[in-house]
Amino acid sequence: MAYTNIDDPSAHFQTALYTGDGSAHSIGNDGNSDLKPDWVWIKKRSASGNHSVFDSTRGVYEELVTNGTNAEASDVQLLTQFDTDGFTVGTNSGVNGSGATFVGWQWKANGGTTSSNTDGATTSTVQANTDAGFSIVTWTGTGSATTLGHGLGVAPAVLIVKNRSTAVDWAVYHKDLTDAGYVLQLNTADGEVDSGTNRWNHTDPTSSVFSVGSGQQTNQSSNNMVCYAFAEKQGYSKFGSYTGNGTANDGPFVYLGFKPAFVIIKSLAATGAHYLWDTKRNTFNGADDTVNAAEADAETSNGIMTVDILSNGFKIKNTGANNGTNQSGTKYVYYAWAENPFVTSTGIPTTAR
Repeated sequence: MAYTNIDDPSAHFQTALYTGDGSAHSIGNDGNSDLKPDWVWIKKRSASGNHSVFDSTRGVYEELVTNGTNAEASDVQLLTQFDTDGFTVGTNSGVNGSGATFVGWQWKANGGTTSSNTDGATTSTVQANTDAGFSIVTWTGTGSATTLGHGLGVAPAVLIVKNRSTAVDWAVYHKDLTDAGYVLQLNTADGEVDSGTNRWNHTDPTSSVFSVGSGQQTNQSSNNMVCYAFAEKQGYSKFGSYTGNGTANDGPFVYLGFKPAFVIIKSLAATGAHYLWDTKRNTFNGADDTVNAAEADAETSNGIMTVDILSNGFKIKNTGANNGTNQSGTKYVYYAWAENPFVTSTGIPTTAR
């Protein structure tokens, strides 16, 4: 069996950096493969600004904000097009302020082509990339516990859900939370919370469906819902956990089986947001250029949130503030996508930075 089926992760995930000019223009990718994205997450780096999320299922103009509870809003001057190798931004300063710097993280699903899925008790609309373990799922809330097809063919490790119709918190399922009754939120620094049956109906996802309860965050009656579902793929993506040791410059090493392009870390204790690193903003080790999904704040580089990006994983390099990365005895979950597999399908190893 090959070590990985994804020799070029840039076919499925890429990061683009750009400087705004106030005029509508396209943002191109520079990976080995062209990538027409289906999910785009944009953050202003140089100043305060929302984390803006767009996808090709809901429609290019429809914005969600990870640092707020906002319902979906439409703006024709934010993201305006999913391009064959990148995306186009409009004149809105949130994604294209003149002289401001931005980052755009991009994932490929199925080129905007969706299908009706009847695997669950409630019919969902699914756009799936089974090769890379990513699907976008939409449905109309039922107000009572139900199951929904996700189209991945394997059990997802992560579910990121937003009620599009109502101003309410994001809901995040991660396979390494205490159990399927627990939830995290993208828009707060809160630790994991036991939601009982309200969010995931105390049921882990299966190879065909995931479960939601009756709560507003995941299944409010008659509301429009969206889920970004991720499954692990060897050599490309991994979602796991580690326990902090509190040791500056010698924190835990996390083996991924690939050199990561993008890493998110979240403390399961309170006061630790989802912190985001990537190898485009951090071009050498001692990587400490971070933003967090719950805040509009500009990118910070204060040396407190430092990681080393390695050929086969990442290493925490400091104690971390406010449970950020390495509080002794605190459990953290991570989400990671590859720049290169540690070993390709033909046996070629990647190199360190």
